[in-house]
Amino acid sequence: MSKITITFLAAICLITILPGCNKDYLEKYPLSGPSSASFYSNQDELMMGLYGCYQQLNYGNGSLRLPWHIFIDAVSDICWERTNGALQDLGKGAFDVNNDIVLLKWRETYKGIGRCNFLLDNIDRLKDKIPANLFNQVKAEARFIRALHYHYLLTLFGDVPLITTGLSLEASQVERTKKEEVVDFILKEMTEAAVDLPLNQDAMNNGRATKGAALAFKARTALYHAKWDMAAQAAQEVMNLNKYQLHTNFGELFRYAGASSREIILSLQYKKTVVTHTTPRYFLSRLPGGVCDKVPLQSFIDTYEARDGLSIDKSPLYNPARPYDNRDPRLGMTVALPGTVLFGFNFETHKDSLTTWNYNTTPATRVANTDATHAFATFTGYVWRKYCDEVDRADNQNSELPIILMRYAEVLLIYAEAKIELNQIDNSVYAAINAVRQRPTVLMPVITPGKTQAEMRSAVRKERKYEFAMEGLRLADIRRWKIAEQVMNGPVYGRVPRGLLSNPPVIDANGTPNYSNVTNRADMRLIETKIFNAGRDYLFPIPGIEILTNKKLVQNPGY
Repeated sequence: MSKITITFLAAICLITILPGCNKDYLEKYPLSGPSSASFYSNQDELMMGLYGCYQQLNYGNGSLRLPWHIFIDAVSDICWERTNGALQDLGKGAFDVNNDIVLLKWRETYKGIGRCNFLLDNIDRLKDKIPANLFNQVKAEARFIRALHYHYLLTLFGDVPLITTGLSLEASQVERTKKEEVVDFILKEMTEAAVDLPLNQDAMNNGRATKGAALAFKARTALYHAKWDMAAQAAQEVMNLNKYQLHTNFGELFRYAGASSREIILSLQYKKTVVTHTTPRYFLSRLPGGVCDKVPLQSFIDTYEARDGLSIDKSPLYNPARPYDNRDPRLGMTVALPGTVLFGFNFETHKDSLTTWNYNTTPATRVANTDATHAFATFTGYVWRKYCDEVDRADNQNSELPIILMRYAEVLLIYAEAKIELNQIDNSVYAAINAVRQRPTVLMPVITPGKTQAEMRSAVRKERKYEFAMEGLRLADIRRWKIAEQVMNGPVYGRVPRGLLSNPPVIDANGTPNYSNVTNRADMRLIETKIFNAGRDYLFPIPGIEILTNKKLVQNPGY
């Protein structure tokens, strides 16, 4: 396990008495703690400060300890949050400036920026006391982490205050910086950090930044802000490192067996007794001990192609009586489908399925089927498989499974999308998409040359949906493609509780189903009705408390 997690507790004891750049500056700190006049005095203190910067990348929804980078997909069009509260409100469009999840993101991100600024403000004290390469690397890591925080802020809030040094109380009233300026800052920081970051981190330092991570997030930032040339170039630089490769087994990427895969470019690290997460608890169904709190939607299930590469409304392989057969294998590796085995139980959500098979006994036995009968069984009829490993069966609230922030498949699809938007659709674009589709455990048909720009745009958008579900990318995608107003408005469905769809819905170019042609759509379970205000909801509001305390902040339109 990495040094980051091993030293986590010591780092937290230290960094919790250091000022951030949010309202933490109002706290009084113990006189016995380190001050900016003496900190950092040695290499050990510097490394603890750096680990504190990394720790602040990992925050979740209060005591749930479910990482932000996963649960944010619950406010998109692929997942539904069952528990009434701030997250569900965000997903259905019933929120305001006092939403707790919005405040969480703003507060914790600026806290992380504050930690990085403190390190960068004080690291020069050690310039002649530690090896030059270490000094340069630590500085580059802090700049990378800070830029990553700003990347996430921009995606959600638009213009945000660009703060690059610690602030006094007197200087704490700051305006929002134009998005374009913050984008340029992120790209510059990632470019310069990549120079001093190592190509590899050893196994003891998993989770620390590398040259590839800086270039990959540079590529993502450029893509998100329509800097197509730069996105393609940065992605190509990652590819040219010849360090990363696609993991042969897609499903294994999200289990312990894939934790050290060469596909993973950056991930959050965990260690029991230090810091863990609760993802299996909130993803799994009832029989294996989960609470199915965040569940896939029927519209997400229906977006996956049949094995012939055609959408289910066009493929002769699709059979409404056996809807999960002959589908893109990533569907079954991402979602637990009715009739499949999940943690040793036959997972079945048909409401008449009062008992089911338990294969954890020898011989197998019939048991009461709480996955169909429990009042809080999955409302949609499906649960997530990603980040659920049977290793965590006995303690599903303390998973050590790394959470992926960037992997090589995304680099390939960033490259493809940027080149498509440039209308530079050459063999390298087909090769990038097809490499993802032709992963040995996936083996979907290749996309053949000769497609139009519109056809290739459709292909890469659908590929991102199939590949990265519940990895925290979907909300940003539907916002930057300006399709959120289409996919986040109207009824949200689960499966037919006592049956199946009579016929497939119509699937559009973005992979979005329309159920108006389904003859028994009235039998589908209506989960909720989403409302998306296109004049408002493409950005989160600045938290109300921040507007009140910083008089120079201007609220986003519509709030």
